Amino acid sequence: MSNVRPRTLPFHYGWLIVFTGTLGIIACLGFGRFALGMFLPSMASSLNLTYAQMGFISTGNFLGYLAAVLISGYWAFRIGARKLIFLALLLVGLTMILSSMARSFFYLLIVYTLTGIGSGASNVPIMALVSSWFVSKKRGTAAGFIVIGSGFAIIFSGKFIPWINKLYGGEGWRIGWLILGVIVILIAVICLLLLRNRPEEKGLAAIGSDETLTSLPVFSDKARKKSIYKKKFIYHLGIIYFLFGYTYVIYATFIVTTLVKERGFSETVAGNFWSLVGLLSLFSGPVFGTLSDKLGRKNALMIVFSLQMISYLLIASRLPGLSLYLSVSLYGIVAWSIPSIMVAAVGDYVEPEKAAMAFGLITFIFGFGQIIGPAVAGVLAEISGSFSSSFFMSAAFAGIAIVLSAFLRKPRFSE
Repeated sequence: MSNVRPRTLPFHYGWLIVFTGTLGIIACLGFGRFALGMFLPSMASSLNLTYAQMGFISTGNFLGYLAAVLISGYWAFRIGARKLIFLALLLVGLTMILSSMARSFFYLLIVYTLTGIGSGASNVPIMALVSSWFVSKKRGTAAGFIVIGSGFAIIFSGKFIPWINKLYGGEGWRIGWLILGVIVILIAVICLLLLRNRPEEKGLAAIGSDETLTSLPVFSDKARKKSIYKKKFIYHLGIIYFLFGYTYVIYATFIVTTLVKERGFSETVAGNFWSLVGLLSLFSGPVFGTLSDKLGRKNALMIVFSLQMISYLLIASRLPGLSLYLSVSLYGIVAWSIPSIMVAAVGDYVEPEKAAMAFGLITFIFGFGQIIGPAVAGVLAEISGSFSSSFFMSAAFAGIAIVLSAFLRKPRFSE
């Protein structure tokens, strides 16, 4: 007899997993990482931070992120994704509250590094749940809806943080970190209550399995026994993901500072630009995740990196008016598309039970890009007096990613 029970919800529980995962991404990346760009100008003024120190704070966050993603797949396997996500988000929330008490660069560097640990330890298992709850032809779409959590957070922070700063003055960023930290803790509790590690825990099968029973991938015993650390295509994906991490985070970290310090915009206007990124990014995950389901992961990656390269060139060129809106719009349209494509690609290449470890590995490689990017960009800006050189560098790296994506091969499950 089948162990699958009739559904009690009007929709598959997997879509509730997606919704809860979106909340988790709002917390661990949207607030834990992308709010920093909005806080930096006022924090820099309050704590007398240099461009280089601003870059190193971001780098410290990604050092923590990097350390966490390497072992998060293992711990998700040991204690379950649900428990790990709860504990990691709890760490993010608490350290954001501690950030509100910062009085020096070194204190902020340490605390925000701990935030990075929580972000990495929650992001990987959240995204890896897609491989258990959805079949290959549905994963891009599902992952796309999860990653838009960052977009919602950017919209919120783009409006909320300038309002808080206006209300409380130069120290408003402290109140902002405190409020966001409390919200993250509430989301951690919601994730503990709603998330489940596998559809079997709810007496269900993965979404789409009834539609594709004849075409589900079959992994040979040899493929199942082979360590993911010995699979060459994982490193191919990892290098492409590294280039995304290196380039997109420079833009995310320094676009507001560039608009305020170099283009003469007010913090409120710069926040409106950042909110535009958030608004447009709501479409990036679902649109390009679904596109990757239809056209293949390789073609989707090439399209996304091409649009990003144009965005970086436009902001680097220092052209006036329309070029700023076009740069921000292109960046927003594809903002979270690469993570959704990558998590779907990992599910195509490895078994569901290894998805968290595989995604953790490529995210670890990706993390190096996130670490190096802001530090190099900050130093370049310090030397040149402008972030234009950093954005030109980002465009060049996006071009390399296009070439590497063109050489991705289709998964062969018998390996």
